[in-house]
Amino acid sequence: MTESAGSLSSLPDGPTAGRDFTAGSAAASALGAGLAEVRSAAYDIPNFIGGREIRTGRTAAVVTPHEHAVHLGHVHRASAEHVVEAVVAATEAARWWGRLPWEERVAPFLRAAEMLESGPWRDRLTAAAMLELSKTRTEAEGDAVCEVVDLIRATVRNMFTMYGEQPESSPGVRNHVEYRPLEGFVFAISPFNYLSTCNLAFGPAALGNTVVWKPAESASLGAHLCLQLLREAGLPDGVVNVVYGHGAELAETALLHRDLAAVHFTGSTGTFRNIWRTVGENVAGYRDYPRLVGETGGKDFIVAHPSADLEALAAACVRGAFEYQGQKCAAASRLYAPRSLWPRLRERLVELTRAIVVGDPTVPGTQLGAVINARQHAKHAEALARARAEKLVVVGGSTDDSVGWFVDPTVLEVDDPRSPFLTEELFAPVIAAYVYEDTQWEKMLRLVDESTGYGLTGAVFASDEKALAEADEVLRYTAGNYSVNDKPTGAVVGRQPFGGSRASGTNDKVGTVWNLIRFASPRTVKRPDQPMRDPVIPS
Repeated sequence: MTESAGSLSSLPDGPTAGRDFTAGSAAASALGAGLAEVRSAAYDIPNFIGGREIRTGRTAAVVTPHEHAVHLGHVHRASAEHVVEAVVAATEAARWWGRLPWEERVAPFLRAAEMLESGPWRDRLTAAAMLELSKTRTEAEGDAVCEVVDLIRATVRNMFTMYGEQPESSPGVRNHVEYRPLEGFVFAISPFNYLSTCNLAFGPAALGNTVVWKPAESASLGAHLCLQLLREAGLPDGVVNVVYGHGAELAETALLHRDLAAVHFTGSTGTFRNIWRTVGENVAGYRDYPRLVGETGGKDFIVAHPSADLEALAAACVRGAFEYQGQKCAAASRLYAPRSLWPRLRERLVELTRAIVVGDPTVPGTQLGAVINARQHAKHAEALARARAEKLVVVGGSTDDSVGWFVDPTVLEVDDPRSPFLTEELFAPVIAAYVYEDTQWEKMLRLVDESTGYGLTGAVFASDEKALAEADEVLRYTAGNYSVNDKPTGAVVGRQPFGGSRASGTNDKVGTVWNLIRFASPRTVKRPDQPMRDPVIPS
């Protein structure tokens, strides 16, 4: 494969920059127009299968979490029959899509990235993330614009790198590896918390696969707009087919289909294990062994040594635990602090947490919005009621669903190192602290490693190099993304490849060539200059 002019060489270097939303700026004005557009559009979101918009009449409201009486429209829920139709459409498109030259396949994706980087699509998708997902301006643009653009461009760069990985040829024999798309369809299942997880569908499609995409119910509008952007950029019908609705109702039909080639998943550990179980029990019924690529849950840690910088540690706890209401698989939710630092750290955490502005994220100055829906809010309310009853709350601990689904940023202090607040994922703006004796550093590191089954993100704070080396050794498999003197969140495409193992997923590192290769099926082609004509088998 050779690089064509105007493709790879023209891609910008480095991550896409966010804008300055200072009051009165052009960016603030443009975003205001985007918010007005999304608020007034009254979206009627259809399923999209093989170029057809399918409205079932079985609808669910698109709700604004921070003002749940406000609806942005409704989405039509699909049935199992629509999943079958989507598989058929994907199968038909696979006959020609994966045979196109790579330049033609990536063209609509690169065009979509350009359209998203500037113009109305930037403000439209940022506004959708703010209103549907309750993200602040900075969070929404970083997700729905910057990371989507960066993942699209990373896919193209990584594809070029993968295609360039070729075997040696020998005199008289030419060897070549063709990176075919998988035989069958990719089933992409994306979560609510990041619109950039449209890459679960878009990445395999750019490689030549065809896709059935099931977005999270609470992110239907964002998924709809991402697909509309890609259609406007020229993506042909049938390449990415979208079905909306309840996962348990729709997933089984796709997972049991003989042409399932891969599952590309981000979501809960329990759901991914159910997917793995279903595929395993049905393994004899597939055309091929389906690839299972998943990024799941986390119970992510911050570990502080007595030599830690207190201000840096406090900032990492607050930002790592509370940004986007803790609704990140990477969010810090357990803190291990030495007794010598804890009184001052506790005081600083109380001060910083009380200063956080919680409310409508479309109002400038708001730092935290609402959690995503009533079901999640009820789960968090129950957990924090238990924490209050056990007198664990240091600061925060309250919830309110009268207007929106709000959960106060909360710091807990627990005495039991096996407390559920230290071992079970909550997906809320809650961090639990366990205080250890300064002399128990090595024992505490083993506790961090063994307390949960997860292995996604973690951070260690220390100025003592010996302590950092000890942590690096003991926590070697405790996190797939490991930070030293920095918060465990905020991985940037192309700079900190993201993903974890253990109960946190398959660690295929989204946005890298390691992830992309899971959606390719290499074929080795050998072609001698002269055919062999000697029939004698060597003795």
